[in-house]
Amino acid sequence: MKKIIIIGGGISGLATAWLLRAKALATGKELDITLLEKEGQAGGKIKSIKADGYTCEWGPNGFLDSKPQTLDLCRALGVESNLHRSNDNARKRFIFSGGTLHQLPDGGPAFLKSGLISWPGKLRLALEPTPFITPAPAGVDETLAAFGRRRLGKEALDKLIAPMVSGIFAGDPETMSLISCFPRIAELEREYGGLIRAMIKLGKKKKQDLAAGKVVSSAAGPGGVLTSFREGIQYLSDALATSLGGIVTPGVTVTAVHKGESVPYRVTCSSGAEYEADQVIVASPAFAAADMLDGLDGGIAGILRQIPYASMTVICFGYSRGQIGRSLDGFGYLIPKQEGCSTLGTLWDSSMFEDRAPEGKVLLRSMMGGACFPEYVALSDDEVVAKVRRDLALTMGIESQPEFVRIFRHPQAIPQYTVGHGARLQGLEECLKAHPGLLLTGNSYRGIGLNDCVAAAERAADEALACA
Repeated sequence: MKKIIIIGGGISGLATAWLLRAKALATGKELDITLLEKEGQAGGKIKSIKADGYTCEWGPNGFLDSKPQTLDLCRALGVESNLHRSNDNARKRFIFSGGTLHQLPDGGPAFLKSGLISWPGKLRLALEPTPFITPAPAGVDETLAAFGRRRLGKEALDKLIAPMVSGIFAGDPETMSLISCFPRIAELEREYGGLIRAMIKLGKKKKQDLAAGKVVSSAAGPGGVLTSFREGIQYLSDALATSLGGIVTPGVTVTAVHKGESVPYRVTCSSGAEYEADQVIVASPAFAAADMLDGLDGGIAGILRQIPYASMTVICFGYSRGQIGRSLDGFGYLIPKQEGCSTLGTLWDSSMFEDRAPEGKVLLRSMMGGACFPEYVALSDDEVVAKVRRDLALTMGIESQPEFVRIFRHPQAIPQYTVGHGARLQGLEECLKAHPGLLLTGNSYRGIGLNDCVAAAERAADEALACA
């Protein structure tokens, strides 16, 4: 019986173990699967903290239901009936600019009326489909900032693209790779010669497909409804861990992976325990994987250490509804760097999902730090609270002290797909050829969202099963 060790019990490791076991059972293959997790509980960055009637997400707060990966996993796991989709408020998103919260326009007429972009900025955007703005040369790994300035203009970069990048990746558009972060946008430019042209042509195709009863994605990528569980997104990782049972071994810190003598691999732990394996799947962050694999292959470790991570501090504030004078019908807002605020933005969690706050209360979740402000993760609690309160007073007019506060720090929160990321992945693929049965999965490589992690887990499970 083939022995497979999976290192890392976050959503990537859990999904890989569950899918691998399910695929093995379906094909009649017998596998001895062990998942090693250093923490006392599996789940990684997925934690739903319940306190005083509030439910605070320590890390991600859900996934989009427009991609099949996580939905299919929930269905196979038997938890689909427990899914909780965000309400229509989540469709309204805002940008804070010039002292005002501007709702992101959802179409041409709304965009023309919006005060978010000035008329010179709108005119610059109107030039986007002209032949004078040419696509980047083939093979050029362009930054998101360079793409934004070239294609849409500086104002659109500052007020639309940069806040989106900070909201998704906590990243700096001056260093992030377009092709690695948003491959669909790069593809649209290559295929149609511009984004507006692509939207027009795909819009026509969408109408035709809808008339034929087909479901299609939006021009710029998948849309969908933000989806979680009433208990919080931790319900998913808990369900996976419970289903896997004895496969999951918590409280085990892996220190190294070496070549074995009687078997291909030997996994060493800080306790001195060792595991033998025919295959090893590393589902840990790139920096942790580098330390584990350094003795096995310095080339792999060196490339993994080139993948930077951005820090993040998540701050949850609870208020009585009467303390907030404005409407909270919306997803929340992002803040351009030029506004001089300390936070990247704030999500109105209790407006998106019921049961996130007690009756008559609201829960706001602010993000601070990211690639542009790495020093913020070291601030004291008092400093963090003061900065968030200042920003909430400026953006939402909230002067009251919150009645509930929780602060979660993530020193290495989100991998950054900076320029050269694609070349690094190619380098990893070449190095891994020398180590059959060694696989890497997780959000360090080809997507940071839950759907991306589950999709990567399925690829890893398929590859492992093919070699078993």
